[in-house]
Amino acid sequence: MGERTTRYFPVSWEQLHRDAKALAWRLSDLGPFERIVAITRGGLVPAHIIARELDIRIVDTVCIASYDETLQREAVILKAVHGAGEGWLVVDDLVDTGRTGRIVRAMLPKAHFATVYAKPAGRPIVDTFVTEVSQDTWILFPWDTEPRYAAPIARTRSSG
Repeated sequence: MGERTTRYFPVSWEQLHRDAKALAWRLSDLGPFERIVAITRGGLVPAHIIARELDIRIVDTVCIASYDETLQREAVILKAVHGAGEGWLVVDDLVDTGRTGRIVRAMLPKAHFATVYAKPAGRPIVDTFVTEVSQDTWILFPWDTEPRYAAPIARTRSSG
């Protein structure tokens, strides 16, 4: 993320499951897809849920590292997938700036690209998504968080 994050959007396991299932509903009329390619690591959980819902048994991964906690850095391809992507579904948790998505699009130009969440800068990269969040929002995924006290919004605004 290029600009300073000012908002947080915590996502529980239950909400992620509901949102990934909603994405599967949207995708169900667009297939059939012969395989899913999950963008790791964030796309693994949504890809599993969608694979189950759409009864897709072939699940592969494309591995791209582009985040260190809250900072986006230069993308590094750790594992590629080969083919044009015809009849394939690419799944990720989030499209942010679209940098990772552009890399995967170049790799699999004929694949259908779906994410659970989308930010405005990356939205043109994906074909299907469920929820849009503002560009300055950092999504707190359940695999990256643990329960803890959060100050009320009114207190955080008055102290800042």
